[in-house]
Amino acid sequence: MEIKTIYSKFLECSSVSTDTRKIDNNSLFVALKGENFDANTFAKEALNKGAKYVIIDNKDFYIDTRTIVVNDSLKTLQELANFHRKELKLHVIGLTGSNGKTTTKELINVVLSKKFKTVATIGNLNNHIGVPLTLLRLTNETEISIIEMGANHQKEIEFLCSIAEPDFGYITNFGKAHLEGFGGIEGVIKGKSEMFTYLNENKKTVFVNLDDSIQNEKSRDLTRFTFSQTNPKADVLITSVRANPMVKINYNDISIHSHLIGIYNANNINAAITIGKYFKVDDSEIKEAIESYIPENNRSQMIQKNGNEIIMDAYNANPSSMNAALVNFFQLDKNPKIAILGDMFELGDDSFEEHQKIVELVSNHSQVEVYFIGKHFYKTKNSFKHIQFFEDFESFSNILKTKELKNSILLIKGSRGMALERILELV
Repeated sequence: MEIKTIYSKFLECSSVSTDTRKIDNNSLFVALKGENFDANTFAKEALNKGAKYVIIDNKDFYIDTRTIVVNDSLKTLQELANFHRKELKLHVIGLTGSNGKTTTKELINVVLSKKFKTVATIGNLNNHIGVPLTLLRLTNETEISIIEMGANHQKEIEFLCSIAEPDFGYITNFGKAHLEGFGGIEGVIKGKSEMFTYLNENKKTVFVNLDDSIQNEKSRDLTRFTFSQTNPKADVLITSVRANPMVKINYNDISIHSHLIGIYNANNINAAITIGKYFKVDDSEIKEAIESYIPENNRSQMIQKNGNEIIMDAYNANPSSMNAALVNFFQLDKNPKIAILGDMFELGDDSFEEHQKIVELVSNHSQVEVYFIGKHFYKTKNSFKHIQFFEDFESFSNILKTKELKNSILLIKGSRGMALERILELV
């Protein structure tokens, strides 16, 4: 069946789903396959739960005329999303980077929604499935869409750009994330820069932080709209940035007091300000939008519990974000300080060295009590009195249960697989 015909059936539907646990009435169910499942087997269940049509790629599960049989369900989902994107008259902003993508996306969304009807990626559904699903949420009323794009290998951003066809793009930074898949930091730079390549080839606009030397260099030949804390030639000049612990920013005699912790979040805010300025959102509304944004989902959250202040930043971690979080934590004028840090994943051959660097960083701050959790950090075990190492969460939790924490400030950070949010139940 041609994609145009499938598209006509999509227009009859209320939404798109790939999960039979989340079927809306009159939705389109797309049966995808994974390593441990084949959603073709759930096609009949999807129809029974209210789906109007199902897309399958195994004709053995054909049910009736409500069944659309294709060669590859995933490819069809992606082609359908691209077809839909082309049918709509709207702006698409593509967003990628090693750190801060989701927070930046949320900030851009709250700023632009002051003036436009926007649709942004939900959570971090930013891969080859999440991007198409986001695009298929767009309607004729949508004016701007902010599409987050994640990657851990070369050519992934290039592919996602070919689906979303962004008119604008922003790369938050080039950090030490997914080193195993990208093949080191140079691979990260090359992979993330695929967005610049797409935008340049299609004569589109990029938003650039001039204070990031890599961004500045890689975007010199592109049409760009810029921001900076130091370069007066920038389109948006940020005149002051402070964080203790919440970030405060000044520009154009406007003072913004955010609910985001850490100086490392300043550029995420700066990008949202800059994109708001490009789209002519009033300064007062930019200020109101950013000051109203409260982080959640374990991303730079400040939590008060039992007299303790807890910086919960345990959604994910890589060497760049871990370093930034610790440097900020060390500078806070509050004591006593306790850092609980979990392993960083997907570092490949660089794993031991990168974990060792973090240990060396905290070893120079004896005033901070540090707990390292996980097999990777455990391999770097040393004899510093203010540092303790635990091979797994269970052995650490047994110690924490006997420790009384009061009037302390805690930093909790680690990769998603470490699930360090469990610590909240123990303090």
